[in-house]
Amino acid sequence: MKAPSAPIVVGVDGSTSALTAVTWAAQECARHKAPLRLVHAYVLPARGYPGIILTGNEIRQAMENLGRDKLEEATAAARAAAPDVEVTTEIVCCGSTALLIEESKSARLVVVGSQGLGTVTGMIVGSTALALAAHGKSPVVVVRGTAVADGPVVVGVDGSPTSEAALAFAFETASMRSAPLTVVMCWQDFMVESAYSASRFTVDWGQVEADERRLLSERLAGWQEKYPDVQVHPVVVRDRPVRALMRYGAEAQLVVVGSHGHGGFAGMLLGSTSQALVYNAPCPLAIVRPD
Repeated sequence: MKAPSAPIVVGVDGSTSALTAVTWAAQECARHKAPLRLVHAYVLPARGYPGIILTGNEIRQAMENLGRDKLEEATAAARAAAPDVEVTTEIVCCGSTALLIEESKSARLVVVGSQGLGTVTGMIVGSTALALAAHGKSPVVVVRGTAVADGPVVVGVDGSPTSEAALAFAFETASMRSAPLTVVMCWQDFMVESAYSASRFTVDWGQVEADERRLLSERLAGWQEKYPDVQVHPVVVRDRPVRALMRYGAEAQLVVVGSHGHGGFAGMLLGSTSQALVYNAPCPLAIVRPD
């Protein structure tokens, strides 16, 4: 559990996407009464520029000046969104991904835009966002798509430890936002041992769905007692998790998932559902891993 004074950290690179992330994070800081920390990373060029003779210190100073301009722009955006939030900034000479992973060790939350200045034209998500989602130590929010202001918080669960952490994050977020919470559990009508197994045709799928509903109800009972102010809508659906979360997320203000679920291979840092949503979520996405 992070300290109450732990900041929400945002990576700033001067892109429109990063400024959108700053605005989102500033508003979240106001809800949590948490400080906002804006960080910018730069890397010194490995080779000189043709026709320009600069010392190492001059190049460093130029990079820091440029970074300072970007942070000032981001600070102005944060104060416009949440005037009372405390804002601090820092410029660091290192890779942006390494910086944000290090920051995530002490952050309440790390927030990034879905696409930075360094991405290849046509890429939907920046490499930093994807790497941070896989390796970050705190919850990570990728600000993308369109948030429906009065929509629910949507969380995907499957009974794994990571989905339990996602459920905790989602209940707290819904309570802080006075928003309803839609809890989505998916099941599929296939048998692992063989697509042609006779058991595939003799299973009572209605009973399977009833069992899934009972399991979800049991998992939610304790959380509903802890957060009686949150209006919960449990959903059990026969569908693929990505497709179901995309559908419900289209009307949501935030989608929350665990970093990987029951289907992940041992050692996998980012599951297929969370990775697909980093690329395609229709609204801001929170990825939560167990403490």
